[in-house]
Amino acid sequence: MTKFSSILIANRGEIACRVIRTAKAQGYRTVAVYSDADAGAPHVKMADEAIFIGPSPVNESYLVQEKIIEAARISGAQAVHPGYGFLSENADFAVACEAAGLIFIGPSPDAIHLMGNKAEAKRRMLDAKVPCVPGYEGADQSDRVLIAEGEKINAPLMVKAAAGGGGRGMRLVNDVAELVNAIKLARAEAESAFGNGELILEKAIVRPRHVEVQVFADTQGNTIHLGERDCSVQRRHQKVIEEAPCPVMTDTLRAEMGAAAVAAAKSIHYRGAGTVEFLLDEKGNFYFLEMNTRLQVEHPVTELITGLDLVALQLQVAQGEPLGLNQKDITLTGHAIEARLYTEDPAQNFLPSSGSIDLWSPASGVGVRIDSGICTGQEISPFYDPMVAKVIAHGPTRDIARLRLIEALNATVLFGATHNSDFLVACLEKRCFAEGQATTAFIAEEFAEGETSSPEPDFTDSAVAAALQLSLEYEELYDRAVIVAPQLRNWASASPLISRKKYTHSEVTTHDLSVTPLSDKLYKVFNADNEVSVELISTEGTTAHISIDGMQHTVRYMKPRVGKIYLSINSRTNVYEDQIRLDGQQDEVDGSGKVVAPMHGLLLEIRVSAGDKVASGQTLAVLEAMKMHYEIVADASGTVTEVLVEPNNQVAADDLLIDIDTEA
Repeated sequence: MTKFSSILIANRGEIACRVIRTAKAQGYRTVAVYSDADAGAPHVKMADEAIFIGPSPVNESYLVQEKIIEAARISGAQAVHPGYGFLSENADFAVACEAAGLIFIGPSPDAIHLMGNKAEAKRRMLDAKVPCVPGYEGADQSDRVLIAEGEKINAPLMVKAAAGGGGRGMRLVNDVAELVNAIKLARAEAESAFGNGELILEKAIVRPRHVEVQVFADTQGNTIHLGERDCSVQRRHQKVIEEAPCPVMTDTLRAEMGAAAVAAAKSIHYRGAGTVEFLLDEKGNFYFLEMNTRLQVEHPVTELITGLDLVALQLQVAQGEPLGLNQKDITLTGHAIEARLYTEDPAQNFLPSSGSIDLWSPASGVGVRIDSGICTGQEISPFYDPMVAKVIAHGPTRDIARLRLIEALNATVLFGATHNSDFLVACLEKRCFAEGQATTAFIAEEFAEGETSSPEPDFTDSAVAAALQLSLEYEELYDRAVIVAPQLRNWASASPLISRKKYTHSEVTTHDLSVTPLSDKLYKVFNADNEVSVELISTEGTTAHISIDGMQHTVRYMKPRVGKIYLSINSRTNVYEDQIRLDGQQDEVDGSGKVVAPMHGLLLEIRVSAGDKVASGQTLAVLEAMKMHYEIVADASGTVTEVLVEPNNQVAADDLLIDIDTEA
């Protein structure tokens, strides 16, 4: 047996953190690698040591085999765990690790190479008597032969890149007249993505389930399966929600699919963790799709229903130890469902989004597990996959697991980059999914055009945001005051304070609100059609306990900058940006030179005149409000072009006071 005590994780994000957790728990020394974009990432902080491997683009860092091997040499790591993606299914990398004296925690290079080519894998599976989708996987790749074979199969059929995955190099052909163009497009995409234009053709299985079987094999010849996972909920051939076990699975079908998966693994002398993927049609027939020679993204649902740690088993097998498990030892308990949290915009055809994570606060609770690789303050880089976390729930029944997952998604807070949490909840709440009837056509069939958008905030949501935002602004003023009694907050002698907040959520939804403090914590928010009272009972950190017309709620919020606030209320998360500030150019960080009154008050002092040169941050005027003196400062350097008010006059919130030419 070959033993190791230190492991380099050749990956990043969620999976790197996942591997590090188990490895450290078992006493292994862990080494992370990172690019420029990931210098402050959680996986870097979690590891015992971290090695820099280059610029942010993957082909200059995480995909450069020589840099990974050199990082292992420098750190003294004895083994490499590839995670998923990147180099995890690269046979040449596995060879390079072995040549460098490193243990590759995965299958043999031959197994990776064989199953990495869909055509060769399908030929091997046919030899092993594993059921396969009828089609063409021949060596002759001429257009003439592909078109002729496609016509034999007849529509609908799939054109697939033999070396592909993740939906790239794949085309659905609903009419044989489309075949010529589909072949051309699929081949071009395959050559671009994988450097290999080889194609296979398969009969399209209409409305199938995507069901995969987790297999595990040691070096002593023991191969078992750990049950199945249903991964049918997908967009662009990418999985979104996975669960175990499959809702329509029977004991007989599980035994048959499990036996086929084990036969597939044995036929290539497999070792370690692998997943054999099948299409399951409406009649209960299943067909081999492909084999992933690595740990899957969705492995946590298998862990939760089997009670096994798959990463720990990987480390065990990689050292030549037996699994210590037989098929009869595997029992499935309860149900688990996983939702992939992506920073993407479902309303824009799931377009990936980058940006900052202003607040990350994952849920916790009975039966809830969160696997993530992000933290508050981190930037979401455009260079990597947009999946940032997995929210998983386990329960004694499928419906309990489903409800726990909905609750966990609603309680998980990610402020900043656009994400798909609301869409995930919508999927889980669909009757089709709740009844266990989802197929790979689920999203296309269940969501009409435009329905993937998050629900827009209503008047009450915006009213809460306005009250919170105004309260935070007042808090800042109070903190800057010298000596003011707490009971004088929100009080003015001249007239009731009325502040205006205007939030535009879409072309058709704008909430133009007036906010009046009624007491220290109570606000009246109204417009021409609605009125509501919002009481801020207590606030702690980013959590507030509030009352809306006497009904209490707990909300999460954050103010990343002046004029902007995030609010999560009753499972709805939105960003509220005060358009009055934007229109009036009064955001201090805006740098526009338009200086406005932040609130209703008495203008005590003007310290500049037209023609004066001023610097950013310089005090321009003093405003008295709520018995506090508030210094109004320049938000940009420049020359004062106009002073529009005089001292000892009342001004309203958002009144333009001073104009500065920032280009002077």
